[in-house]
Amino acid sequence: MNSQLESSVHTPKGEPAALETTHLTFCWGSNQPSLTFPDLSLPQGEHLFLHGPSGTGKSTFLSLLAGMLTPASGEIRLLGTNIHKSGAGSRDCFRADHIGVIFQQFNLVPYLTAEANVTLPCRLSSRRKSAAEESPSLTAQRLLSALAIPESHWQRKVTQLSIGQQQRIAAARALIGAPEIILADEPTSALDSDNRDRFINLLLTMAKERNTSVLFVSHDRSLAQHFHHQVELGQVSA
Repeated sequence: MNSQLESSVHTPKGEPAALETTHLTFCWGSNQPSLTFPDLSLPQGEHLFLHGPSGTGKSTFLSLLAGMLTPASGEIRLLGTNIHKSGAGSRDCFRADHIGVIFQQFNLVPYLTAEANVTLPCRLSSRRKSAAEESPSLTAQRLLSALAIPESHWQRKVTQLSIGQQQRIAAARALIGAPEIILADEPTSALDSDNRDRFINLLLTMAKERNTSVLFVSHDRSLAQHFHHQVELGQVSA
């Protein structure tokens, strides 16, 4: 069985693409089914909703785009750069400068406070630091407020906060410093409807202001209406 995206998005001729994939495949091992992804091109500033059943490669696709996995074949270009033609260190620097990632497992630093987790990209990337509208600390506080994290929680270690609060902190970390691309893996799975809607509104409002492209993965198809494009990941016969 191969798993593949069942439809694609294409950038109009002459317009720069935020991300492009060509002949992209991935396999976890010789005894595992191959994941095959179609050619995909997302214009800068536009948003793609990616959905599909569990096990169809959604998180794997995001990890490939973020440069954390290496494809078996094919090409990934982000902002015109073929990210897999450089070494792991260069990919890490590119990701720190240009991509905000909301991981499904959050990947927060447990010994840091909520605010320190949000400002972390500004410590790893001088570009993200200079792009913060105010100081990184003030920008982090504004994002935390917008995502309904009480001020009394800003200096608490993230391990002392609820799962829903940790997810919102992970979202704020991805947004800080105006990255050109946001990759979001089930970013609302732990949120109630009010916080989910607050997050979606903040994400897409900030993306519009900054011409940021968003690739948003979720099993909740009701969210698709908020995005310019949608693509389904499904199972097809080999």
